[in-house]
Amino acid sequence: MCRQVFGFRLAMIALATPTALVNAHDGLPTRLVGAAVVVTFMTSYLLFRDWERFGPLLLRHPTLLAADTLFGALLLISAGPTSTLAYVSVCTPLLAGLVYGWRGAAVFASLQALLLLLIHAAQENPVPGIAESALLPGLCVIAGAVGSSLRNLMLRFGAATQALTTVQARLAVTEAVSAERARLAREMHDSVAKTLHGVALAADGLTGSAGADRMDPALVRQQAALVARSARRAAAESRELLADLRRESDPSQATDVLVELAARTRDFSARTGLPAVYRPTGGHAVPPVPPAVARQLLTIASEAMENAHRHAEPTRVDVRAGVHSGLLRISVHDDGRGLPPGTTLEQLRRAGHFGLVGMVERAASVGARIRIGRGSHPQGTEVRLELPLAALTTPTA
Repeated sequence: MCRQVFGFRLAMIALATPTALVNAHDGLPTRLVGAAVVVTFMTSYLLFRDWERFGPLLLRHPTLLAADTLFGALLLISAGPTSTLAYVSVCTPLLAGLVYGWRGAAVFASLQALLLLLIHAAQENPVPGIAESALLPGLCVIAGAVGSSLRNLMLRFGAATQALTTVQARLAVTEAVSAERARLAREMHDSVAKTLHGVALAADGLTGSAGADRMDPALVRQQAALVARSARRAAAESRELLADLRRESDPSQATDVLVELAARTRDFSARTGLPAVYRPTGGHAVPPVPPAVARQLLTIASEAMENAHRHAEPTRVDVRAGVHSGLLRISVHDDGRGLPPGTTLEQLRRAGHFGLVGMVERAASVGARIRIGRGSHPQGTEVRLELPLAALTTPTA
């Protein structure tokens, strides 16, 4: 706003300078008017061009604006209060109101109005009538009031903007915390929590076998080995979860998704006894995947296999992965009983079944598309995940 005021002053000074120089007497008066033109014009130009640098000086030293007002009075005396330069005088109280508030506006409006009245009275042929002589002084008072009001409005707007920024920052922090909690909840649900549940079931079976009237030592050893193996699996998953959470901050450690997916498929088959076969597809190599993205993709595939084993009663699980038409496609299909007709994510969420819900959330977090259903198979359930390869070249949280 202050810069625009000085821009208006520049235009008015440029228009009124020829008249001021013509009306000035030869000799010293002409040189004084010329010096006043140079000082006022250059001052206005500097403040117009670099207000951020020189504006604070004007704010700290009101005497600079007073000196500028006196230099402008020399031009006004020479050109006359009826010239274009008279409108430059209105800028001074307007600027004072913007910079110094209502007190500064009152002082400079009074000073400028007094100068205008004195110049008008000193003319050889003053304009008759109080209304004509008081027009510009009145405009100076009005301009000072307008500048002060604009200053208050801008300060209030700045305070409101700062408050809004603070609220937005707090909301962003809250949202980030909520998202992190949801992410950690999915991580725990899809790894350690399920393994610990398996440990509890195996321990219950061991307790029953050990307390039977006719204890079978071979069965007890088998169940004890299952408990130990499951506990080690839970510990390994905990370490893997912590390592992955740390590794996500280092995108240079890319992951070979196909190799990891094949290893997880073999581990799932050995652990559950359910035949699971992995086969690569597509005719193109899969580029290295950032750790944060790879973890989401692999966790979705692992969760799909675990869901098939727990709920679908399948006889086999087929896992496929490869690049097709610019998409990294991962498919997990089981030949089990499939999902109940009409199942929706909202129903699963209300019922407390967060496995499929977590898959959808994970896919959305990396920009992938997921389909859960029968697909092109005559029976069972297929979880198909498709991620554009272009997404692997940009950071994904």
